[in-house]
Amino acid sequence: MKNAVLCLVVLATLAGMVPTASAQTAAPATGRKKRVAVFDFDYATVHSSVAALFGQDVDVGKGITDLLVTDLVKDGSYSVIERKALDKILKEQNFSNSDRADPNSAAKIGKLLGVDAMIVGSITQFGNETKNTNIGGGGGGFGGFGLGGVGHKKSKAIVAVTARLVDIDTGEILGVAEGKGESSRESTSLLGGGGNWHGFGGGAADFGSSDFQSTIIGEAVKAAVDSMSKEVIADKDKLVARTIVVEGLVAAVDSGQIVLNVGAKNGVKVGDQLNVERVTKEIKDPSTGKVIRRLATSVGVVKVTDVDDISSVCTTVSGAGFKVGDAVKTVTQ
Repeated sequence: MKNAVLCLVVLATLAGMVPTASAQTAAPATGRKKRVAVFDFDYATVHSSVAALFGQDVDVGKGITDLLVTDLVKDGSYSVIERKALDKILKEQNFSNSDRADPNSAAKIGKLLGVDAMIVGSITQFGNETKNTNIGGGGGGFGGFGLGGVGHKKSKAIVAVTARLVDIDTGEILGVAEGKGESSRESTSLLGGGGNWHGFGGGAADFGSSDFQSTIIGEAVKAAVDSMSKEVIADKDKLVARTIVVEGLVAAVDSGQIVLNVGAKNGVKVGDQLNVERVTKEIKDPSTGKVIRRLATSVGVVKVTDVDDISSVCTTVSGAGFKVGDAVKTVTQ
């Protein structure tokens, strides 16, 4: 009898130590990823050095941006707006390359994109270890040696970049990330060290190619961007996921397309889904005559396929019979 009682006590104790199924599976709720878009980096400070290196004007700012976006997408901490959507907005807004590093311009574009923050940046060094072009400096960093050259003296490549996270509501700089990279090898040409890179046709720069990254300048670029990317990722908690409530009306229904009277200025972006409701009754305060509640029935859900500043075009996700005057509001943000 004593042994039986002892066994029951032991079993009861062990049961208290084992968590329940709900406790084992419970996990803290997580919010959505912070949305960001990345401007092409400004390279005005190192423009003459770049021209001396490549023998022509090459948009190294775009090349740096592409590498940063790749790092951010691979990490997964942010939701990064695709370049096509950003380029469309920049074209519509007549965006100038001179605005690349301007926080106020970034904030304006960010609102149209519906992101939580914009990333703007500058290239502050792009040269060799003995003649770099720094912020506030001028002239070439290659001693006039022309395409890919640094003269007869071997030299390491050095690249430095700075990124800033900009609040789109205030234009405030929320965080600064810096990166500096130095090639592990020396060469008489910054485009030397291996490979046969010619990825700058038409002024573009494919910095993600293995041929470019095998050069000593490519090695320095990659190291600088990877270092900067880590700091950008570390700053993710400085951003606040914006809550945007979009409410509007159906303005037109034509050939299966539903046109709304709200657009980018109201926070609408391509891909958003909105509930469509029809008011069936208004409840008024008997003492004041003011409407205190509207009763509505669901008509369906629509998805935004195109947007400008003041309107948007949607297709049907579910439901039918949409009419002008139906109310719309966001399903998700």
